[in-house]
Amino acid sequence: MNETSRYVPAPRKLLPEWMIGVTDRVMDYYTQRYLHCDPVILKNPPPPQDGHKYLLYAHIPFCRTLCTYCTFHRFIFKEWKAREYFVNLRKEMDYVKALGYDFHSMYVGGGTTTIIEEELIKTIEYAKKLFPSIREVSCETDPQIITTPAFRNLKGLVDRMSIGVQSFNDDILKLSDRYEKFGSGEQIYERLQYAKELFPTCNVDMMFGFRGQTLDSIHDDMEKIVRLNPRQVTTYPLMITSQTRKSVKGAIAAKGNQLADQYRTIVDTLGNHYQHLTSWTFGRTHDEGFDEYVVDYDEYLGIGSGAFSFLGDSLYVNTFSLRRYGERIAQGNTGVERRRQFDKHAIVQYRLMLGLFSHRLSRKYFRDVHGVDIDSYLFKEMLGLRLAGAIENDPSDPDKIVVTEAGKFLGLVMMKAFYSAMDNVRAELRAPLKEEDM
Repeated sequence: MNETSRYVPAPRKLLPEWMIGVTDRVMDYYTQRYLHCDPVILKNPPPPQDGHKYLLYAHIPFCRTLCTYCTFHRFIFKEWKAREYFVNLRKEMDYVKALGYDFHSMYVGGGTTTIIEEELIKTIEYAKKLFPSIREVSCETDPQIITTPAFRNLKGLVDRMSIGVQSFNDDILKLSDRYEKFGSGEQIYERLQYAKELFPTCNVDMMFGFRGQTLDSIHDDMEKIVRLNPRQVTTYPLMITSQTRKSVKGAIAAKGNQLADQYRTIVDTLGNHYQHLTSWTFGRTHDEGFDEYVVDYDEYLGIGSGAFSFLGDSLYVNTFSLRRYGERIAQGNTGVERRRQFDKHAIVQYRLMLGLFSHRLSRKYFRDVHGVDIDSYLFKEMLGLRLAGAIENDPSDPDKIVVTEAGKFLGLVMMKAFYSAMDNVRAELRAPLKEEDM
């Protein structure tokens, strides 16, 4: 990772260093102000609203080993607990159905969603039976399981399979504690060639943002992606949270324009082969299913321990305790345990950030959905984006706002800070858990 660089990026800066720093501080202010959840006693989330489109998120919180850098909600796999959990997950679907919900899409996240394939299959099939409007199912997995015989049974059931690879560089795999778990970059690459033929969309998750990670290694990773030719690629930046900031992982995170140079290497390498869908997602065509379901769905409902829902003006969080989750399901309740209500201004700010991140900013959307003129309602934010060179007016469509190359990177910086803050919320809610809760 310290060899002399062969890749030479174009001599341009996406954003000045000070602007990246200011963006991080602004995001830190707003996430600390808004991203906390108050304890509540709720039997269920609110019922659906007529004319609203919803996504169903199902969380599977089990892994055979726990990666040190990961702050998602997960526990060490115990088969009896996992099987009991899947049964409860399907019961929670029944409760949600009784409230009147139907869904257009389903996203299964983890953890390792494929930890017991037969239970996952049963759960997806049950969801499709309960909610007949589901047209697509997106799922996550790791590169170890994709060549097992049981994995093939997901063909025809899952429309988009996202495989967490991070890198084909063995040094980075060792640094992130994945080499011994999932094999070398060469082995992972060979498995991916098999898996990408099984699903309509195979998404490969890659990672960048390590301090000392050379542009060569990133360029080589992206060149291998181009040769592999998956339908979709996601390039996440390394995210530092309250749990990892003091660890070795926190000490090696790239900062400022070092991160920008790495990002530009990705964009330059993939740009001739893929459409740039969001700030960190690339697809073969413009109509790919996005990895970030929050982009396509203003509202989503989460089931399972540790799942989040955004419904109406509120964020709902399910209990992070497996024990309490089981107790709530047995009592005929869903897993909801906390709620955070937002005012209209905060919601519009959030949607502006997502619009920048997804490269889809529309004045018409804000008028029709939120009843505001975005240029005047968020005057300071819009002025700041213009001064940063992040947005421009579309001369052919007065309702459309063009997100520039600098804006795409700014969207990544904002989304990185937002997800890090969400991970901090998870850490806060996991902290009180005792042995009997896991």
